[in-house]
Amino acid sequence: MSRQPPGAPPPPPVQRIRLRYTKRGRLRFTSHRDIARVFERALRRAEIPMAYSAGFSPHPKVSWVGAAATGVASEAEYVEIALAEVRDVESIRVALDASLPDGIDLVEAVEAEPGTSLADRVQASRWRVELPEVALNDLERAVEAFLAADAVEVERMTKNGRRLFDTRGPVVSMSATPGDGCAILSLVVQHVTPAVRPDDVLTGLRQVSDLATPVPPAATRLSQGPLIGNGEVGDPLAPENIGATRQDAEAVTTQTS
Repeated sequence: MSRQPPGAPPPPPVQRIRLRYTKRGRLRFTSHRDIARVFERALRRAEIPMAYSAGFSPHPKVSWVGAAATGVASEAEYVEIALAEVRDVESIRVALDASLPDGIDLVEAVEAEPGTSLADRVQASRWRVELPEVALNDLERAVEAFLAADAVEVERMTKNGRRLFDTRGPVVSMSATPGDGCAILSLVVQHVTPAVRPDDVLTGLRQVSDLATPVPPAATRLSQGPLIGNGEVGDPLAPENIGATRQDAEAVTTQTS
């Protein structure tokens, strides 16, 4: 039987707030674990009345969803915090934003709808990948070959060892466009396990077309959220019918499989 610490257990959460934040500039090289530590320190500095877990080592109740990998910039990262006191949502956003370092900006905050899950609303991501010194024609040929393939398997080291997985199936859409001194790859990728990241897709493009990337690509997540019927990525903080977004995602999966 597990022991309980002396004293009354912490009060249950009375309010949940969902936040969208960015990861820009040099902070794209910060790991998710370090981002989480930065948030916990900012919550203390901003004196946010957090709800805490029970046990001998209580932690503030913070739920992360779909965190971007180290080295990737993002305009759409999401986290949910649970409060022990009801507070004004915008005042929480402003106070917490002021306590975070430059590069992590809280750009939106909403109160969570009762009975909903943020994780259920984050089903896909839209990416922009800049490819310096890559000719647009070369990227277009690689995209055409990738989309024409039934499967494009790549291998990657995971926490469970090296794994072979398909990168074609989760790609809902892919296109090549010209940029300023680079070609730009635009992607919508469904969230699967193991996660298919932009660098995995680039590995797949190299396999099907010998695409050369002489300069390291720069990937930015532009949005993540529910996968809606036209293959676009919706807003996970908007009040929506969760059942409808799930049906839309299933429809898109059927169309792209």
